[in-house]
Amino acid sequence: MDSREFRRRGTEMVEYICNYLETLEQRRVTPSVEPGYLRHLLPGEAPEEPEPWEKIMEDVESKIMPGVTHWQHPRFHAYFPSGNSFPSILGDMLSDGIGCIGFSWAASPACTELETIVLDWLGKAIGLPDHFLALKPGSKGGGVIQTSASECVLVTMLAARAQAIKYLKQQHPFVEEGHLLSKLMAYCSKEAHSCVEKAAMICFVKLRILEPDENCSLRADTLVKAMEEDEQQGLIPFYVSTTLGTTGSCAFDDINEIGEALQRFPSVWLHVDAAYAGNSFICPELKYLLKGIDYADSFNTNPNKWLLTNFDCSTLWVRDRIRLTSALVVDPLYLKHGYSDSAIDYRHWGVPLSRRFRSLKLWFVLRSYGITGLQNYIRHHIDLAKRFERLVLKDNRFEVCNDVKLGLVCFRLKGSDRINEKLLSSINASGKIHMVPASVNERYVIRFCATAQNAMVEDIDYAWDVITDFAAEILEKEQADEVTEIVDRRKTHTLAQKRSFFVRMVSDPKIYNPAINKAQTPRISTEVTSPSADGTVVTVQSPKTPGSASWISWPLAFLFTNSDDGPKNDMPLRFRHLDTMVRLSASRRNSATGGASSPSPEGENGIVLAKSPKRSPIMVRRRGTSPSNQPNAGNGSTK
Repeated sequence: MDSREFRRRGTEMVEYICNYLETLEQRRVTPSVEPGYLRHLLPGEAPEEPEPWEKIMEDVESKIMPGVTHWQHPRFHAYFPSGNSFPSILGDMLSDGIGCIGFSWAASPACTELETIVLDWLGKAIGLPDHFLALKPGSKGGGVIQTSASECVLVTMLAARAQAIKYLKQQHPFVEEGHLLSKLMAYCSKEAHSCVEKAAMICFVKLRILEPDENCSLRADTLVKAMEEDEQQGLIPFYVSTTLGTTGSCAFDDINEIGEALQRFPSVWLHVDAAYAGNSFICPELKYLLKGIDYADSFNTNPNKWLLTNFDCSTLWVRDRIRLTSALVVDPLYLKHGYSDSAIDYRHWGVPLSRRFRSLKLWFVLRSYGITGLQNYIRHHIDLAKRFERLVLKDNRFEVCNDVKLGLVCFRLKGSDRINEKLLSSINASGKIHMVPASVNERYVIRFCATAQNAMVEDIDYAWDVITDFAAEILEKEQADEVTEIVDRRKTHTLAQKRSFFVRMVSDPKIYNPAINKAQTPRISTEVTSPSADGTVVTVQSPKTPGSASWISWPLAFLFTNSDDGPKNDMPLRFRHLDTMVRLSASRRNSATGGASSPSPEGENGIVLAKSPKRSPIMVRRRGTSPSNQPNAGNGSTK
């Protein structure tokens, strides 16, 4: 491709990018592909011969775009904004066109000096103290662009570790550095970004993760207590990472309170990570959130999040650049130049040696929008978040789970974590909007953030309609499932109860015949033997209630009537399948023939039915007498 074709293809690419951004809402916000999808669409080896540009761009649309998550989509509400704007894109194009590697001032003076100037511009707009600005008279600090906030945390922890080792070496000159390293302890909140833990792993230092308060804010008393405990154990606190605008809920650690408390620990490095929220401090009404920054040793924010600058562009400021660079200086002869003592060499400010001309895009953005334009952009996003918060609060099925200061709203359905997981999974699977979860105070919440550069009120209302539609569907299904579960549980319980009842009723008929309980069946008479004072044995028989008898089931009575001696007494008998009873007595026919007959409820062999006061038909065997002349049987239920 020569310059002539580049002009034509470059014009086509600009047109493609413009069309892509202008028609994003027509695309699905997240791809519906599975891992490995692209491997099956592209050849296993690079082409041997050149391919036409048209074919390459066709494959971009047919093979690449189906697997892209569209972060600039107006329906993308996950994470935080991914900064982008036409001035930023053009700045990156120019940087790529220049193609310099600005590891030192001599390698590209403009690359180094523009970065210093632009970082001072942004630091002043945010409201950082003068000691963070490189060009302020008497300042030892300055700013640098890193790839991400993770790298900012890593390089500051490396600097703090080098400072701590140097300090300890002065006190214990004969102790090995490895032993001193094993004593170092860093601190952060549970709400801090995971990059703090990763940095501690890389630095081979211990990290203590502390519990925040109910507002997800790290407090000074918690930190100081932990540091004092560790000192008593022989450990050495050396680094504290605080957060302004946590990833989970955009909470703010109390850096003013923490900074005051750390004055008792002068060798401890205090870092402030404000990757998302720090951009908003260009608005005067939000600068109160920066209170306590004077105590910090370093501060970072990401213009590639909320200042319309595309990735990568993470800005870091330090109070003392010598403390930073002393941990990272490697100065071989081939990198030295004649102005090493008077100019900044940014290769000493971070991990990589090679550096892109990233300050160009930030410079383009600051000049194209101005501070006022960027302030209006941030305020608009905050207004959209407040609108979404109001929509959530109006619906009593939902609740807001964070203090909405900036552009992030954490919300959830009132109920279990499971139902909220199901809600988010269903919404994301639909591809209509995209959100991500977080854990706030041990509860599963859904994060909603307006991220698109040109996000509008209609986008917020559309998102809320999608959320409420899915919520209504899930709640309805949950209620149906709950009813089904209750019915099934009742069926299971009833079946178990019936089985248990069937077993118990054979041995204790009072369980299944309320009439017996209500009739107050008396205790069976028992004989008790007791020795008297003169040694004789006295038998005491407890009296029976007149006219009382016990109840038995008819199969047991059948055995009694078939015994050789016959029934010992008249025994009222109840049939399990009928609410009837019968009095058993030895008939003349039975005694004469020695036979036995089974009781029957049909009135045969002189058995007749009688009504009890409880409306139970009673079967009474009689010989020559009417039921009215028959004496009361059993519990006195016959007349």
